[in-house]
Amino acid sequence: MPELSDEDQKLVVLARGALARAESPSAAAVRDADGRTYAGAPVAAETLNLSGLQVALASALSSGAQAFEAAVLVNGAADDPGLATLAEFGSEAYAVHTDLSGTPTGRQDAHR
Repeated sequence: MPELSDEDQKLVVLARGALARAESPSAAAVRDADGRTYAGAPVAAETLNLSGLQVALASALSSGAQAFEAAVLVNGAADDPGLATLAEFGSEAYAVHTDLSGTPTGRQDAHR
């Protein structure tokens, strides 16, 4: 796995911060086409279940994001349902997967 760019490393830091604040086993962060970043941790309630990536994407979209460049999933699943939304709003977007420490474990194109 190649080294992360500074911008992707920033997403790792944001996602790990969300993970720590929520005391969650996973979290995610996204970068929109304008360079703005958003982070989220999973939400699990009786009436609402969202992955950390879905939370980060929803925060971005509700803030006016029109497209996405990248996402980082810390300890997230390769089949995260948020990847479909990432692809919908970013044909060239990619997702980097990391372990809990933020070490990259893989990368996938969102449109795959």
